[in-house]
Amino acid sequence: MPLLDDKQLAQLSRMQLSARQIVEGFLIGLHKSPYHGFSVEFADHRQYNPGESLKNVDWKIVARTGRYYVKRYEEETNLKCHILLDHSKSMYYGSGQENKMDFAKKLAAALAWLMIAQKDAAGLYTFHDKISSVLPPRAIKTYSAQIFAQLVKLEAGEGTDILKALHQIAESIKKRGLIVLISDLLDDPERILQTFKHFRNHKHELIVFHIYDPQEQQLNYKRETEFVDSESGEKISVNPWQIRAQYQGLYSDFYRNLKEACHQLEVEYNPVSCHEDIGNMLLKYMIKRKSGL
Repeated sequence: MPLLDDKQLAQLSRMQLSARQIVEGFLIGLHKSPYHGFSVEFADHRQYNPGESLKNVDWKIVARTGRYYVKRYEEETNLKCHILLDHSKSMYYGSGQENKMDFAKKLAAALAWLMIAQKDAAGLYTFHDKISSVLPPRAIKTYSAQIFAQLVKLEAGEGTDILKALHQIAESIKKRGLIVLISDLLDDPERILQTFKHFRNHKHELIVFHIYDPQEQQLNYKRETEFVDSESGEKISVNPWQIRAQYQGLYSDFYRNLKEACHQLEVEYNPVSCHEDIGNMLLKYMIKRKSGL
């Protein structure tokens, strides 16, 4: 791993502190996963009770002693959480003090910290028009530092090709697990949904955090404004008040259609403003997941 410069080291320190503060205040279980507890390790034996299933009877002991003993196991999670982070140029837009990417990095760091604190495995994939880095899931406490260092080093990618990048990631993850996608989803909706189907076809649980800036939703500019496509560089000047109603309608349709399609695919869809307090947002989110809403 390349060494970080002084500025990046300072950012890394702040990220570690922020993630710890966010998580330690409300360390509740993030996932309600069907995979939790499927992997077990042998602990010891206990005497067999009449009427119990014979599945865990240790037949070697029966053959040796004539007595029935049952193997006892220690549950351990086999959940692997793969955090997928979009760092295309559009993610670096922001109308406030922080842009979408600042928020997304904090969210990824907090989730990684939380998963590892729960003794689950967390990993990080970063992408724009291609996969830019891969840190496979691990459950070691010190691994969060590697994830944070990778987050700190991220720079804007050239473009977005969700279809290509996420299909490649879906094919590379062989065992089913928890997929957390963090992106502004600025791509064709049909292409986005194709990738969601790919993950679901592989039996992964998919959680999507759709990061947006309120200005992208409201187009609340007061004067003639020049808009620059962050990825193509194309420019256009418009009077926002003349197109605001139509724009907001199209934007609402986009969100509604995406939410409905995710519901049909059993994909958990979470639109999140980058102006929101991330601690409060995560707390509300985890309470919602815990209650099954």
